[in-house]
Amino acid sequence: MSIANTLIKWDETSKHLYETGVDHAVLYVQDANGAYPKGVAWNGITAITESPSGAESNPLYADNIKYLDLRSTEEFGATVEAYTYPAEFEECDGSKELATGVTIGQQKRKSFGLSYRTILGNDTQNDAYGYKLHLIYGATAAPSEKGYQTVNDSPEAISFSWELSTTPTPVTKIADAKPTASITIDSTKATSAQLEALEQILYGTPAGSGSEAIPARLPLPDEVYTIFNPVVSQ
Repeated sequence: MSIANTLIKWDETSKHLYETGVDHAVLYVQDANGAYPKGVAWNGITAITESPSGAESNPLYADNIKYLDLRSTEEFGATVEAYTYPAEFEECDGSKELATGVTIGQQKRKSFGLSYRTILGNDTQNDAYGYKLHLIYGATAAPSEKGYQTVNDSPEAISFSWELSTTPTPVTKIADAKPTASITIDSTKATSAQLEALEQILYGTPAGSGSEAIPARLPLPDEVYTIFNPVVSQ
């Protein structure tokens, strides 16, 4: 049989997909109730590297054969690199304000959430093909180095970097779903109405005629489920 007559096709037009970039980063400091209100823009992000860990093999042997292969719990971590950070991140980085413009370090680090966007491209629309929204929950930041150097004839801006670890948050809308610390939304698979509803929550809405501005916030996984499954959730 000729491969041309098979069901699977390779390298079809518009199917050459790729992912690139990072932008639209938002920080959400977690409050005492576990919610993520009052998101603020995080400018100057240069890279976010997602680093899952765990899910390691733990083989069991019996009857002289490999009897079972158990997997350890998977954990979600990430590295954030940036030229700057919002003032709201200082309390997540172990700083506390003594007075206006005066901070002390080595303080308790607050948990936070993040959202950011990556670009989806293909061979026909390039970077206009779509994007992915990434949501991170229960993150804490480890201390980072800050390398200050003299200004010379090849000046460079200081780049900050933080290693993030996470504590998963519950998911109750899906049977047998484990708690999660990350959600990814693909714009090429969601409807425009669903994306608009989510982005209005993530980025906030400005004041209109007779209405007040609504601050940005990070919705928990169950609320995200409701946005993308409106019929099931009613």
